[in-house]
Amino acid sequence: MEYKTSEEKQYVVFRMNMEVFGLEINRVKEIITYQEYTNIPGAGELVEGVINLRGHVIPIFDLRKRFGFSQAERTGSTRIVVVEANDNTVGIVVDGVSEVLAIPGGMIEEPSAMLTSGLDSDFITGIAKMDERLIIILDLERVVSIDTDRSAAPEAV
Repeated sequence: MEYKTSEEKQYVVFRMNMEVFGLEINRVKEIITYQEYTNIPGAGELVEGVINLRGHVIPIFDLRKRFGFSQAERTGSTRIVVVEANDNTVGIVVDGVSEVLAIPGGMIEEPSAMLTSGLDSDFITGIAKMDERLIIILDLERVVSIDTDRSAAPEAV
């Protein structure tokens, strides 16, 4: 099934675990080298902490935790992608940013349950087929939404 539009959009492509993901470039404010953050007690599992970015306190989200990936050592390739989501500026930690890529809408398919079995399909808007690789296109609002943090959900009685 083809995606809803044939319009070409640009995406920031990054690695997380062994997967390749994309975010619409118009949502990305900047990409910075990973820096240590300040822990915030009681912030929840998804929020790693906060950083001071040119005088602004920015919460940092750990996508590895969100997607259920094991934690990895921070390397020289680790980056913080500063994005605008849910009317807030936040940073997301990724293993490495590889490129900015123009992807025609016709190259993006809606995710099937089979394709997204390892990730919550709520976080995915599509799968782009580019050359010999697949790029998972993320729904940024849902990825960084505290409301969708399953670990914070109350237990059933």
